[in-house]
Amino acid sequence: MIRALIVAAVVLAACAPTAPITITPTPARQRAALRWWIDSVVAAPEFRNAHWGILVVDPERADTIVRYNAAKLFMPASNMKVITGAVALAQLGPDYRFRTTLLATGPVVDGALRGDLILVGRGDPTASDHMRGDAMLTMLELADSIAARGILRIDGRIRAEGDAFPGAMYGYGWSWDEVDEPYSAGVDELYFNEGFSRIIIRGGAFPGEPVTAAVLPSRGYPRVRIDARTVPEPDSALTAGDALVTPLSIRVERDSSPGTLVVRGTIAPHDSQMVRFAHPEPPTAYITALKEALEARGLSVAESDSVTRDRSTTRDTIAVILSPPLREIMPAFEKPSQNQIGEILLRTLGLERTGVGIPDSGRAVIERQLLEWGATRDGFVVRDGSGLSRYNYLSPETIVRVLEVMRRDTAFPVFYDALPIAGVDGTLANRMKGTYAEANAHGKTGFVSQARSLSGYVTSADGRLLIYSLLCNNWTVPVRVVERVQDSIVARLAGMTTGVR
Repeated sequence: MIRALIVAAVVLAACAPTAPITITPTPARQRAALRWWIDSVVAAPEFRNAHWGILVVDPERADTIVRYNAAKLFMPASNMKVITGAVALAQLGPDYRFRTTLLATGPVVDGALRGDLILVGRGDPTASDHMRGDAMLTMLELADSIAARGILRIDGRIRAEGDAFPGAMYGYGWSWDEVDEPYSAGVDELYFNEGFSRIIIRGGAFPGEPVTAAVLPSRGYPRVRIDARTVPEPDSALTAGDALVTPLSIRVERDSSPGTLVVRGTIAPHDSQMVRFAHPEPPTAYITALKEALEARGLSVAESDSVTRDRSTTRDTIAVILSPPLREIMPAFEKPSQNQIGEILLRTLGLERTGVGIPDSGRAVIERQLLEWGATRDGFVVRDGSGLSRYNYLSPETIVRVLEVMRRDTAFPVFYDALPIAGVDGTLANRMKGTYAEANAHGKTGFVSQARSLSGYVTSADGRLLIYSLLCNNWTVPVRVVERVQDSIVARLAGMTTGVR
């Protein structure tokens, strides 16, 4: 039905009179055509079980262009990041920096720290391959800061102290069977490489030779135990039922030993596979990476208990490391839709505004801000900062309200530039190419099972900055069908004339 409507529109356009006078539809006719088309699409048989919410406004004119179920609640998926990012910029400011403090429990004598090195984190999310190219660069800078204090050896241990983010490291309502996936990695105040490592698994040179595994970006965490075999590659001429055929399958699982993964299955000779796996213990991943960086800089860690048994309360500040500002973190959050930064921002809002860095405190800050911005109390349910939770609910009205508030905020350039750009980058890099929306529309995508969202800004043909929120829940068609409808709406907005300037 949807395809038939689109084809019909193309046919009508192709059959238009070829008179020398070009007739451009008036803005009123363009709006009417857009509304008719949207009504037809959402009423199509393919979407009879779907729940659509659509709101498009011209904020300068306080003009509603399209409205459909705009006050209803929808599972927003990663459109929740629109809310989290906006509140973070408003409450923390674009220049906010995360702080990591290094403390010593003893004196430095002849190049040796006679005590423990203490790490006090507050959730810096920037020690990652994504933001630095190599997450170990941050660890090497920490090692350089330690060496700059004249420390060549640490006689005690390296350990974490403080509890900036107490409580569960996972979001409320996250799927328990996805916690090993990088996008579902837990968060803590010491955080390395967005909470996951890459496991590179290689088969031996010949069948029967050992399988090997390497861990990146830090080589030491997690530990890996191999329970896999190098086997002959199946001959395609053999039938699937032949007993000699050994299917190739590699999987990585948590081992019974904490901080250890086990590689199981079979792999062909000279073959390699890469598996991303979430860190079971984020602080341990951070500390292990720092130890590796210290060794790379020629510093040693004795890990002796003999100098630390009294657990002295004396603390000497070795260094305070500040992250890049929030304005530089925002693109790494919004463009790839990075879940863990959203969870860290949620906890940081709670920590900075209430003194308690738990999700419930962050929720309270967000809810108060939404009400202050004019959102209706029944227009939102906030449960996490990323949108992974299936207990989040937003209305198109709430999302558009936040987008409009940010349009008038001094931080708007930061917020706007951090959003994916249609046909250019982020999660919209391959969408709306070849349309009026390409390199024009800025929007936040969202996707969890049976929830697809797209909200943001697009400039019309007559130069009006329009705000849109397009939410769809409970569909059973292929996800690309939902995306095509959302993309088509934004592209039509980009190509239409809205009215007199």
